[in-house]
Amino acid sequence: MKKIEAIIRPFKLEDVKIALVNAGIVGMTVSEVRGFGRQKGQVERYRGSEFTVEFLQKLKLEIVVDDERVDTVVQAVQDAARTGEIGDGKIFISTVDSVIRIRTGDLDSGAI
Repeated sequence: MKKIEAIIRPFKLEDVKIALVNAGIVGMTVSEVRGFGRQKGQVERYRGSEFTVEFLQKLKLEIVVDDERVDTVVQAVQDAARTGEIGDGKIFISTVDSVIRIRTGDLDSGAI
């Protein structure tokens, strides 16, 4: 099993969710996060003063899938989240040793 973590722009969440549902994904976790990368923040104005927002608001999606579904999920997220501009985000893939559903005690693929 793999855990796919995707950092995306907040306004792309609905597009990504629809793409994942269409790909057969039935669950994900979404967290509000802040960070910076090559985009290096942005300049904003408030009451006539300029200031730089260094940590930009993003969303982090976490999705655990069987190994054979990884490419499908990654492609769905990429296609739905891409704007072509700096700051579109990143996708991280890591190995999950085990998953346990708390309510039933189901293990691994049965718990997803």
